[in-house]
Amino acid sequence: MKKENIHKKGFIFKPYESPSQSPFEKLFDIFKELITHTSGDFDEAIDWLKQLDEEYKLTTPDYTIEDFIADLKAKGYIREEIRPDGKNGTAITAKTERAIRQSALEQIFGNLKRSGSGSHKSKGIGIGDEHTGEFRNYQFGDGLDKVNITESLRNAQINNGIGNFNLTEDDLVVEETTHKSQMSTILMIDISHSMILYGEDRITPAKKVAMALAELITTRYPKDTLDILVFGNDAWPIKIKDLPYLHVGPYHTNTVAGLQLAMDLLRRKRHTNKQIFMITDGKPSCLKLADGTYYKDSNGLNSHITNKCYAMAQQARKLHIPITTFMIAQDPYLMQFVEEFTKANQGKAFYTGLKGLGEMIFEDYETNRKKRING
Repeated sequence: MKKENIHKKGFIFKPYESPSQSPFEKLFDIFKELITHTSGDFDEAIDWLKQLDEEYKLTTPDYTIEDFIADLKAKGYIREEIRPDGKNGTAITAKTERAIRQSALEQIFGNLKRSGSGSHKSKGIGIGDEHTGEFRNYQFGDGLDKVNITESLRNAQINNGIGNFNLTEDDLVVEETTHKSQMSTILMIDISHSMILYGEDRITPAKKVAMALAELITTRYPKDTLDILVFGNDAWPIKIKDLPYLHVGPYHTNTVAGLQLAMDLLRRKRHTNKQIFMITDGKPSCLKLADGTYYKDSNGLNSHITNKCYAMAQQARKLHIPITTFMIAQDPYLMQFVEEFTKANQGKAFYTGLKGLGEMIFEDYETNRKKRING
């Protein structure tokens, strides 16, 4: 008797196997984290790596920390430099800066799929360049390139029959399209001293979010613009390549200066859609006066300073610039200030803490691009 081959279908479960990585790749992943925490200080990052190696046995006799450093140099991730004090030193290169941004993007936005076109749709339909799959009757003024030939011929056959085929204006349909919007975004990062107080490192997560957002916009939304500024006693713009080296200073929080610079930068942008993202953990505690001196008050909320903040929020509202505040502190009186500030601007506020900060910023970025389209 001939046996029949029985093919069984089902699932086979086996222990998880992590993707194969070379010794260099394993150490490089850790190195990128450490160099972000050390604000680009190579020597300090390597010291930390050596401490981790002693504790967790990251290397082997066949591949040591010295081998890793040699590979970093050979692959173009580090370079020799002359420091300001005249001594020789080692610094990371632009290639490493890009690798750090890509790593931040994967950590924070790793579940996102890149779009091929690098643009984003609005909710409203009309004259645009992204097809929706929805049809409507042809109207005077519609371009012929918008006419859907297949659907129009189908209508002609239904309306007139195959034997007496005739295509009329009533048979024509066009496919709805949406605009691909463009957005100009300012990301404000608080670098006041409180960002490293109370035993919590808040600046590193903020840097990671900034690097991830920069990499996301330059790769997924290349038509958009992103400017990054930092604010302490004063405010100044920084370049994307400077993000790994960002660190806090002995500063108060001059929120007004940050908002003034943000709006000045946005006035120069041609895009209709503009927005400000502000990452902060502290109350506004500083103003720069007309004579160049600083008015500072770290004791609670100063009404003179907060009223200036509310006025800036209202000014941004008049310019149709929404401000989204990502508050990473939980003090009730600070949350009350943010609520009043948000009300003045009619913007939004998220009391995020550090966990989920990147995801919230991305979701708000996507939402804002979808809903605020003017023509």
